[in-house]
Order: sequence, then structure tokens, then C-alpha cells
Amino acid sequence: MSKACIACGMPMDSTDDFAMGDKSKKYCKHCCHPDGTMESYEEKLKSFTKFLIKTKGLDKIRAKEKAVEIMAELPAWKGRGT
Repeated sequence: MSKACIACGMPMDSTDDFAMGDKSKKYCKHCCHPDGTMESYEEKLKSFTKFLIKTKGLDKIRAKEKAVEIMAELPAWKGRGT
């Protein structure tokens, strides 16, 4: 059974998916700083917006709106941005 990252929703199936390879962390390798701490809401919003532009072809405004919408449903950010 995989866990999902509390900050971006990515499935974390293997040890490599977890921040710093630490299965006790509730967030993934894409949502942490080099020291293993979790990114802030603002940092995640910026990177998630870029991810949606790249993978979904959305313009910057729509990508940010979508990122805010998705992130508001994730445990780390529940209710933020809405």
C-alpha cells in the first residue's frame, strides 16, 4: 500500500520517493529542501504551477489557479488559498 505526499499528492511507493529516503516523512522528495524540511506553501505553489504549465500546457494564470485548487484539498494545505 502506497502513501501519498501530503504536500503534492504524489504516490510514494518506494523509499526513494520519500523526502531524504525517510519513510517516516509524510512528504515526497519533490516537496523538500536539501536538508529534508518541507517546502513552504509559497514554494510549493510556485513549483506546482510550473509543473502544471509544463505537463498540462496551461497558461501561467490558469496553472496557478489550478494549483491553488488542488493544493487546497491536500492535507498539508487543507483550506489554504480558497
